[in-house]
Amino acid sequence: MFIDTHTHLFLKQFDEDIDAVIQRSLDRGVEAFFLPNIDASTIDALKALVNKYPKQCFPMMGLHPCSVKADYEEELKLLKAELDTGDYCAVGEIGLDFYWDKSFTAQQKQALAIQIEWAKEKELPIVLHTRDSFEETYDLVKSLNDDRLTGVFHCFGESPEAAQKVHDLGGFYVGIGGVVTFKNAGVAEKVVDIPLEMIVLETDSPYLAPTPNRGKRNESSYIPDIAAKIAQVKQIKVEEVMKQTTKNAQKLYKTTV
Repeated sequence: MFIDTHTHLFLKQFDEDIDAVIQRSLDRGVEAFFLPNIDASTIDALKALVNKYPKQCFPMMGLHPCSVKADYEEELKLLKAELDTGDYCAVGEIGLDFYWDKSFTAQQKQALAIQIEWAKEKELPIVLHTRDSFEETYDLVKSLNDDRLTGVFHCFGESPEAAQKVHDLGGFYVGIGGVVTFKNAGVAEKVVDIPLEMIVLETDSPYLAPTPNRGKRNESSYIPDIAAKIAQVKQIKVEEVMKQTTKNAQKLYKTTV
């Protein structure tokens, strides 16, 4: 069994064919989908998909850094009330993003710190977005880290040395997705030296589809293609990648799915 630990199947890009998307994934052995929220506007769609596929879809609740604006405190109140229902498996997608806009850098850091505290209080893992901000995100997480905090650095493309820093936090993993198949991205070369015991698989659907579907809509059925690339660069069997990454995801999310 494969697990897609990071997929936004509830977004509008899947409105027309979500049932077929789910079925294609199941047919390829991808049997569980972990769904990171984005902001208050996506909660209803997220919950609707989980209600439709309760045995396959597992929701998270959090505020994506690209949605952090001047009114972020009001937004966080809405998301906290939702998280308090106890229906969520993680606090995510949270983090820092300095690629698109640095206008709300201070607010992003404050929102991240608040949501990390939620996770510690509820003993839930965090799912971290770190675009152009790995060091800043890592430093903030490290400053707030304790034995209640676990999580994953999503869309990881940093060095093996950075992966070691993540490992040293204790209870943290790195999410590897379609970028590992991109010819000039450099991720495959880094993954060679990242222990398989640290890796979980993800698609980030509908974004970042792996080769040969790069540039098209991504979907969870491509998880085996990502696993195959990891197996190739590590010179191991795909079955080994599947077993270990599934075990890692189950440990992180405290589930047997």
